[in-house]
Amino acid sequence: MTATRSDLRAPDDEAAVVTMPIDGLDCGQCAETLASGLRDSTGILSASVSFGAGTARVAYDPRITSGERVVARIRALGYDVPHSPAAATPSPHVFTISGMDCADCAKSVERAVAALPEIATVRVNLGAGTLTVTPRQERAFSADAVTTVVSRAGYQATPRISSLAHVARRRWWHDRRLWPVEIALLLWAIGAALDFGGGSATAATVAYAAALLIGGYPFARAGLQAIRVRRLDMNVLMTISAIGAALLGEWGEGAMVVVLFAIGGTLQALTLDRTRGAIRALMDLSPPEALVVRDGHEEIVPVAALRLGDLVRVKPGGRIPADGRIVEGAAAVDQAAITGESIPVDKVADDDVFAGTICGAGSLLIEVTRLSDDSTLARIVHQVEEAQGSRAPSQALIDRFAAIYTPVVIAAAVLLASGGALLSDEPRTWIYRALVLLVIACPCALVISTPVSIVAAIGAASRRGILVKGGAALEAAGMARVVALDKTGTLTPGRPVVSDIVAIDGARDDEILALAAAVELLSEHPLARAIVAHARHAGVTIPRADAFTALTGRGARAMVGGREVLVGSPRLIAEQGGFATNSNAARVEAEIARLAADGKTPLLVAMRDDATSTVAVIGLLALIDAPRPDAATAIARLRAAGVSHVTVLTGDTAATGAAIAAVVGADDIRAGLLPAEKATAIRELRAVYGPIVMVGDGINDAPALATADVGVAMGAAGTDVALETADLALMGDDLNGVADLLRLSRRTTSIIRQNISLSLAIKVAALVLGVFGFVNLWVAVIADMGTSLVVTLNGMRLGRDIRDR
Repeated sequence: MTATRSDLRAPDDEAAVVTMPIDGLDCGQCAETLASGLRDSTGILSASVSFGAGTARVAYDPRITSGERVVARIRALGYDVPHSPAAATPSPHVFTISGMDCADCAKSVERAVAALPEIATVRVNLGAGTLTVTPRQERAFSADAVTTVVSRAGYQATPRISSLAHVARRRWWHDRRLWPVEIALLLWAIGAALDFGGGSATAATVAYAAALLIGGYPFARAGLQAIRVRRLDMNVLMTISAIGAALLGEWGEGAMVVVLFAIGGTLQALTLDRTRGAIRALMDLSPPEALVVRDGHEEIVPVAALRLGDLVRVKPGGRIPADGRIVEGAAAVDQAAITGESIPVDKVADDDVFAGTICGAGSLLIEVTRLSDDSTLARIVHQVEEAQGSRAPSQALIDRFAAIYTPVVIAAAVLLASGGALLSDEPRTWIYRALVLLVIACPCALVISTPVSIVAAIGAASRRGILVKGGAALEAAGMARVVALDKTGTLTPGRPVVSDIVAIDGARDDEILALAAAVELLSEHPLARAIVAHARHAGVTIPRADAFTALTGRGARAMVGGREVLVGSPRLIAEQGGFATNSNAARVEAEIARLAADGKTPLLVAMRDDATSTVAVIGLLALIDAPRPDAATAIARLRAAGVSHVTVLTGDTAATGAAIAAVVGADDIRAGLLPAEKATAIRELRAVYGPIVMVGDGINDAPALATADVGVAMGAAGTDVALETADLALMGDDLNGVADLLRLSRRTTSIIRQNISLSLAIKVAALVLGVFGFVNLWVAVIADMGTSLVVTLNGMRLGRDIRDR
């Protein structure tokens, strides 16, 4: 539940943000009531209340209200704040959390840390396995206090020095958290051998009891912490079930419950940890050290110590330590980890390179242009962490269902036990069945069914060079049946070249090119750069131009050799009377039509006669931004992925756009569009075809990307605007990534549905069978933990290569 509306706004850098634990949130309606009350308060800019986490996040204008007034408002609405918060500071501290493998675990960690008085904000990211805290005052912050409280909650917190820090990771069999499981399993096996092998019943009971105590201690402690914060999570329910079995004299079954639960939890933690491998793999891309050239000497320094402007030497086969610009050398650079490109890219002086990419044959001297924490790689890591912690719509729905399901089943268990004890001659039987229901009340498999799939899918996408900004965008992409593609920079590389020179009235080709280049040399337009580059490549001498004037949207003019030269669109020359007065007007119009029909952009070169002030066209230049070689294949793959309609959006003429659309196999073309008009086109397409995906360059397509149900920025590596604007980003220039993305989205949705259906079916079956006594405790545990493991493994299937096989 979120709220983001207020009539009073403060600049982002003046807004204060607080996150605080809330007492008294007993239901989802309570959270909505509190959020609505805060939204209507003077000075509050936005408010969101999480019923599951029991926290409120409030942004307010400190010029109008204060943190104390926010707390007073919350108390006036009938809720309480354990301690008064302070405004958040921009100094977050990140911890890696071990042992956190379910939504309940994440909520327990969040509430435990939020209770620390020195902490202002808390955010737990289950997908990335991280905890991010912001202290009220930096000088009062203690990482030890955070690790201690997390340890008391039953987990392990390790401070992360940097977003790309390299830490030694223990093998799973060296993890001390497994020791109680191993010991408990051994003790249970000894008890079972004695029990079924004719040994001492007392010795068997002692072995079972020891297994129950040793194996059950970790989650009993976690359950106690959950009770202290008034939560009935799976640890509480399993503890009650195990203790209940022991009290009924079923020591062996109680020990079995503990052992199976511990084994299931461990397996689930290990498998979920594998789905988090995308983050660790990205972190491992950055080398810990760099070879820096300073004062003519080379020295090895930590990457974190690099400064802007440092010169870094990268030898063949080495990883580039920071984003930068090549000063010296040439090499084929493997950018697969960042952009998904399978073939190394040739890089020479003045080219940009990314941290974490691999230098092939050849040595490079690179000038650092971004610090390690601001590199493209670091920003990708941050975005992936944020995405893996986001809530997909299906996850929000399941969480709401689980919030109702668990208390209902617990209430049924209480009624079953009390009713059976009062009305039956065998109260022990009904109490036992109630304990079975408590195990079944754990919604673990159901709750984890969505996030594990989203985490695995986002990890797979990141390995393909696709940055997914959240589960909502991933799910929405799969619903789209229409895709709109911007032409320039998406269907085409956005690098036009001169393809034709047409002379009029006896002018020479080199004369036309020289005059055009003289005018365009002073322009920054992409077409101008293409003309100048072609002239230089042809060896044409470019004369000096003066009095340059850019005519926005039409062309440019300048004085060359004492005469006014105009270079621009047919519209510009027509405005100057060039068509009307030129003796070859019919031929000029015919050439314009011919070139446009071939998908080329015609530019006219004209000169003004000083004596008559008339303008005469002396030639035409045609420029073409040809479709990418893989454009037609990519659109064919879009259709194979379920897209029924593909539209091309362009600011070029209809003839140019139609030629491109015909080559690539698009269904429709919308031409002559300004950026704002592209957004209107998106709305029109949605009205006809439903949910729509827009693919653009993320800069001049921002309105359209924001308007579409899902905006995809292409070629986003190193582009801040693209990374922030779009819902999804293709880090490289491979248009096939769009089809891969849609296929991944649909596979993700399918697997989430499979997981939810399986979880619900097993829960319903176990519930019915448990009430009628056909299921015992250990079978209920196997059903619960086994289902959790199955949905986790099923979700992990999304971690495979998402390309067509």
